[in-house]
Amino acid sequence: MAEVYETEASKEKVDFARYIDVARRRHMYFLVPLLLAWLLVWGVSWVLAPRYKSSTQILVSEPTMSKNYVVPNVDDDLQARLQSMQQQILSRTRLLMIIDSMHLYGSGGRKPMTDEEKVTQMRKEIAIDLVRDAQNGGITGFKIDYSAQNPRVAQQVTGQLAGLFINENQQNLLKESGDTTKFLEVELAKASADLATMDAKKKAFEATHVGTLPTQEASNLQILTGLQAQLTNEQDAVNNATQQRALHQTMIQQLRTNPTPVPRSAVVDPNSVEAFDILLGKLRDQLTDLRSRYTDSYPDVIKLRVEIAQTEKQRDAAVAAEKAKGDKLAGVDSLTLAQLEAQLKSDEVEIANRKTSIAGLQARIAEYEGRINAEPASEQQLADINRGYEQSQANYNDLLKKKQDSQMATNMEENLQGERFTLLDPPSLPTKPDFPNRLEFCAAGLLVGLALGSFSVIAFELTDDRLHNEADIKDLLPVAVICEVPEVSNPSDELVSKRKAFIGWATAAAVIVIILAGSAVSYLHG
Repeated sequence: MAEVYETEASKEKVDFARYIDVARRRHMYFLVPLLLAWLLVWGVSWVLAPRYKSSTQILVSEPTMSKNYVVPNVDDDLQARLQSMQQQILSRTRLLMIIDSMHLYGSGGRKPMTDEEKVTQMRKEIAIDLVRDAQNGGITGFKIDYSAQNPRVAQQVTGQLAGLFINENQQNLLKESGDTTKFLEVELAKASADLATMDAKKKAFEATHVGTLPTQEASNLQILTGLQAQLTNEQDAVNNATQQRALHQTMIQQLRTNPTPVPRSAVVDPNSVEAFDILLGKLRDQLTDLRSRYTDSYPDVIKLRVEIAQTEKQRDAAVAAEKAKGDKLAGVDSLTLAQLEAQLKSDEVEIANRKTSIAGLQARIAEYEGRINAEPASEQQLADINRGYEQSQANYNDLLKKKQDSQMATNMEENLQGERFTLLDPPSLPTKPDFPNRLEFCAAGLLVGLALGSFSVIAFELTDDRLHNEADIKDLLPVAVICEVPEVSNPSDELVSKRKAFIGWATAAAVIVIILAGSAVSYLHG
């Protein structure tokens, strides 16, 4: 049982001696594949056509004018605009123009490439990377790379691509800003037409509703009050004239039935100067009252002035008659009766005129009362019109401000004071190829060689059925080994063994030197 335990324990331990023996016997199977694989991969790096990469960096400059003064018309999403420009610049048409002008992708003895193949190949050789601020992550610029077999061609193409980006950005900014301004101009014209329509509608309503507008309510009430006061005065005047007419009728009746002279002190002659003076006083008081409320062109004022003038003429005639008659006239004669009858007719004319004036005043009062009653409905309709007018006015003012701001932003872009792309680093002229990276090929060849050499050693070791050490013999025999026969060596075997060891170490050294030398050459040649 102890032997079994020892055998299992020995199997669990790593047999370094066996691995060393395998390396001593199989080192050539490892070194030769290693060297061949490395030479193959490294040689491919020298066979592949070198490609040179030219790079340039474009800085995104902020507008020189603060956004507090001039708000740009373009979208603030710079990344989206860059993606849009990248699609435009890397379009088939733009790339074919560069390919044709630079005579890129010639046949070179190979099958000629189609236009689609050329465009696809060029897109693969173009790289665009954004440059972001380390603090806030904002885009501060972008980098353009282009690879070509000729370093000068790579530099020239990179310069053309950078120029396309700079020009495309400026053109896009001008176009977007100009389009925004034109759109606002069209909308402003529509708003102006709408505002003019609402203004005309408002003026037409005011013209057709003169007298019933809310702004005329105070004047309508004032005029109505004056008309009512004037109506009261006219009614009082009619009553006075009616009483005067009744008095004159009574006096005429008395004179006709009883022609007895009447003393002058007992009755006032209506055609006397005193009667005319009383009447003129009343008329002038009425004129003063009307002038305090109306102008001299008011119809009632004009009418009253005419009546005063007529009364003054009658008074003058009465004065002339009294002078002719003298103070000896006594009693009532035919002249007095004629004067009373004339005064009676004057009373009837005055009553008729007063009633006509009262009818006119009543019509005007009814008119102004109708205006006042119609004012609430007119006020509601005018409020709706004013609301639409104010909305149109606000819309017009808002569009006018936006149009002015947009015009300022467009002027800013035209004067190159807005956001722009600036060439920070001119396209570089590469002096070493970017591909193939021969040092990377050296490392890859070394890895491939190590894997191939290891596989070769493992394959030969697994397919070899010979016994090379004591462990193999003990594993093969079903019984324990009692004794061992020592190895008998002669000088010739030792010499062969030493020669093999020398060759192995020399081969390993040569492989190492070759790999290091190749790596050094690759490094020195880029």
